Amino acid sequence: MERMMTAGDQSPSDRKSVVGVIGLGSMGGGMATALMRAGFEVVGCDVSSELVGKLIAAGGRSAGSPAEAASGADVVISVVVNAAQTESVLFGENGAASAMRPGTVFVSCATMSPEIARQLGARLEATGRHYLDAPISGGAARAAQGELTVLASGSAAAFDAARPALDAMAARLYELGDAPGTGAAFKMINQLLAGVHIAAACEAMTFAAKQNLDLAKVYEVITASAGNSWMFENRMPHVLAGDYRPLSAIEIFVKDLGIIQDMARSERYPAPLAAAALQMYLAAAGVGMGKDDDASLARLYAQLSGATLPES
Repeated sequence: MERMMTAGDQSPSDRKSVVGVIGLGSMGGGMATALMRAGFEVVGCDVSSELVGKLIAAGGRSAGSPAEAASGADVVISVVVNAAQTESVLFGENGAASAMRPGTVFVSCATMSPEIARQLGARLEATGRHYLDAPISGGAARAAQGELTVLASGSAAAFDAARPALDAMAARLYELGDAPGTGAAFKMINQLLAGVHIAAACEAMTFAAKQNLDLAKVYEVITASAGNSWMFENRMPHVLAGDYRPLSAIEIFVKDLGIIQDMARSERYPAPLAAAALQMYLAAAGVGMGKDDDASLARLYAQLSGATLPES
């Protein structure tokens, strides 16, 4: 029997697509903002009640667990720190995998080894859900603006299911392969370069301080010269301001350059520049800077050399 729609009913075309976002830190919170701006209903989950409160204030809904965030979602996006957290989000107590509808896509944005991405993808896809290996790059500001770079790999079905949400979050979506793992491998190449470039930028800026140069002028000159890099231009303002509040923490590169060393060792591939940079990040973490901004390598160089850097 035909039923008349009431004011509370919605046709399928009227229903907002629901995205579960697990991890609402600087990147995940920004991605949630971009999704809501694009018209998605966002259900967010994080261990920090403060971050959940920010999502609610912006118009999102809260979930008490990954399973709750995934239940009823059309897309589930995980923006946690590493592979272990991703596995817990999927398959741990109150994990997302069991709550996702068959055919739903899980978009994994954590940086991890390609082998682990392949394992997690195979495990989830065996349950009838899709897994998109989709590490991200671009920083918190670009996340909030919906202008990230996404380095993705997965099945055609996974891309199809995730594409509307990805379009809302990314200025550039690279479709890099038809199975999980390839996106992760591309991200590790990026992280090798990023980690080395930050270390080189901090070494150069602190060396300039040791020469008693005007650091603001050094920044002006280098950003207009061949020695510039995206990381120098992006991170050295933190040093000039003496502001090491974490936008990307030292521990991130302890993890990522460690993964690169494991990958290189397994392939019998020499990676001496990445290895040297890793030692600097390890040293910075060892003296208590692990949760500080990765530009804190400049402070480590200053401690080792007696150079004086600006203070906030």
